[in-house]
Amino acid sequence: MNGSTKKVAIVTGSAQGIGYAIAKKLASQGIAVAIADIHAEKAYAAAESLCKEGWAAKGFSCDVSKSESLETLMEQIMDAFGQIDILINNAGILHSTPIPDVTEAEWDQVMAVNLKSVFFACQKALPYLKKSLNPRIINISSLAGRMGGYETGLAYTASKGGIISLTYGLARQLAPFGITVNAVCPGTTETDIIKCWDEAQVASLKARIPLNRLGKPENVASAVAYLASDEAEFITGLLMDVNGGMYFG
Repeated sequence: MNGSTKKVAIVTGSAQGIGYAIAKKLASQGIAVAIADIHAEKAYAAAESLCKEGWAAKGFSCDVSKSESLETLMEQIMDAFGQIDILINNAGILHSTPIPDVTEAEWDQVMAVNLKSVFFACQKALPYLKKSLNPRIINISSLAGRMGGYETGLAYTASKGGIISLTYGLARQLAPFGITVNAVCPGTTETDIIKCWDEAQVASLKARIPLNRLGKPENVASAVAYLASDEAEFITGLLMDVNGGMYFG
């Protein structure tokens, strides 16, 4: 696909869950999608499933917590597709460890995967995004970053709050290059990441949501697709909440 005029999007952490829903939504709109995930075989399988639908996709192995892995990822995507137009920083991990039990290793791991990766993915993609006609960066934050968290651990909450501040800073500093930078802040969403929660926790969360249900990955994907579209060309520095009315920013 080298030399193609089709838009190319990178979605980190997209072998499953919200990331895969985003990749699928974009691919269905004619965007070539790079599925990047630390689980290489899952990334390849996810890309293959999209290709079977007649869409353009390719899987890549990447450890987003390491800047050198992100640099290699960008080079591989350029070799495969010839351009990068949209970067979606979705990769993340969730720990709900109580404050007294959080270790330094756990804190550092969450920050590396959830927050550090966003900055360095943007840094490594920047030279290529500058060459795009409609460059977009969309970061996936969280309701936890907006409110301080309910059922999530503080490392996760802090990392997602950091993404919000990083989004604001990137939006200002990259605007001269025509790059828009926005964030989507999902509420609790039906993915594997919450399977460790018991029924009482889930019921408690639903009770706080005005629409009385958890979000679906497709709800988040639709928000991302809008921000990645030409219709959103004059929107930057926006936090788009997708939480069923649980929080009004």
